[in-house]
Parts: sequence; C-alpha cells; structure tokens
Amino acid sequence: MFSIVIPLYNKAESVERALRSIFSQSIENYEIIVVDDGSTDGCDNIVETLNDRRVKLIRQNHGGVSKARNRGIVESHGEWVTFLDADDEWKPDFLATCLALQTTFPDADVVATAYERERKGESSAIILRRMKESGNILLDNYFEVAACSDPPFCTISVAVRRKALLDIGGFNETIGQGEDLLLWAILATHHKIAYSTQSQAIFHTGESSSLGRPKRIPPDNDVVGHSLEALYKNNTTIPGLREYVATWHKMRASMFLRLPHYSNQCRIEIAKAQHLQKNPKLLLYYILLIIPYRLRMALLARQS
Repeated sequence: MFSIVIPLYNKAESVERALRSIFSQSIENYEIIVVDDGSTDGCDNIVETLNDRRVKLIRQNHGGVSKARNRGIVESHGEWVTFLDADDEWKPDFLATCLALQTTFPDADVVATAYERERKGESSAIILRRMKESGNILLDNYFEVAACSDPPFCTISVAVRRKALLDIGGFNETIGQGEDLLLWAILATHHKIAYSTQSQAIFHTGESSSLGRPKRIPPDNDVVGHSLEALYKNNTTIPGLREYVATWHKMRASMFLRLPHYSNQCRIEIAKAQHLQKNPKLLLYYILLIIPYRLRMALLARQS
C-alpha cells in the first residue's frame, strides 16, 4: 500500500485539485495523510468537506514543510511513502508506474518518475542528460544525471520505502531550503533507485522565474552544502557526486547573483564550486558581479 503525505499550509486555492488528482489514480491501494501545518485560510476545512474515508487530516502548529512531511511519515501505515504538495498534481498513472517499477526492480528502495513544470498554463518537460536509456530503468548514475540536468525527480514524483525514510530520520527539519535534495542524495548513496523517464507528475511553478529575484535569501549557515561535502568525503568513488556538490554551490551563487548587496557571498560560492568542478559558466558570474545590479537583472531577464 502507498501512504500519500500532503503537507498543507494556506493552499485553499489548490488543495482540492491535488486531492482529486489522487482520487483519479488508476490504482486505489493507498491512504492519504494530510498534515495541516497551522493554516489560516480555511484549506483544512476544504479537505474535511470532501468527506473521503481515505483521507486522514492531522492538524499541528506551524513548523515548516519538513516537520509536516515527517509527521506524515510517522503516521503512515504503507510500505511505501510518497509525497504530493498541495499546489501540485499527479497524472492518473503515477502510482501505477511506481508499482510497476517496484515489481520490475524489487531491490530498489526508491522509485521515481520524471515530471513536468507548468507555469501560466504552459507545460515544459525537464531536461535529462547522461541518461543511459529510457523507459523503466535502474538509475545507477543518479548524481551524474542530476549534476548536469534538471533534478531527475522531485518530491512529488518519488516513492520511498517507509523503513528507508525512518532509518535516516526523514527530512532535516532545521533546513529551510534544499532539504529534499539532501534527502535524495543521502538515499542515492545507499539505496537503488528505479526510475521511469515518462513524466507522471506536474509541478506548478506559479509566477516564479529561475532568472528573477529569489523570494528567499539563502541562509548563511549552509547546512545542505556542509552535509553534501561530508557525504562526498565518505563516498568519493560514487560517479558524479563531486560534480553534484559543485552544482549545489553554483545554485547558491546564482541566487546571490540575483540579489543586491550579496556580492561577497556570491564570490564565496563560486570559489567553492570551482574548487570541486571547473565550469566556464562560473567565470560569467564573476563578470556579472561587476555590472550594476539593475543592468545585471535586465541582462538575466533577456535570457528567461
């Protein structure tokens, strides 16, 4: 059985869509655990109004998405735990695809699918490079793919054995950004991943743009970066892991680049990324740092 965990916080406009995408699944062997994380917009009442026996609603004080997901894991009863954010949705065969992967690759503790992004009603497929083959496969080069592509899967397109999640303590509740990427990295170093290259989940990005000003400032205490570096030091033979850590620092550099008054932090992240992987694109970051902020953002906007 699948245990589907939905962390819910002020998503009155979308939570019903998310739930109905579960109700539309081609298989029905699942339970749904909605963890309301202190919402104030009445979205928890929308969940109750649906009055579906498969849905268990848990209310707790606001503690963040990781705390809500971990609560859902603890409350779950299925062998496999999967996650759906309240503003995203699944295609009808997501769970069926996960089940097929479990059957084909019984030694895998993680099964996942590709996904697509939807923004302003337009969908776009993720970019996958260095994939050895397509279809239902064993993704034995996760870090090589993730270091040069979009993440091959995200939180809404993965299912993990409950025991594997509990063994590593679930999501790190002290992290506000990148907690999911860290979890998948930890799992990928110790567990087999079965993967479908067919998109089965829809990630709604809203009005955000990867080249616009970030909504959140990266924290000074980079717990994810420190954890990934420690992971690499203990697993230096895993292909692509070094480049994956570099990609994390490059991502932080990109965010600092798009914020005013964060040039020093950007330079630090560029240096960390360069130490791990020589990347010509990072030289462009140095050049952009010299340019006045408004002009820099105007140049980046032209690329969006």
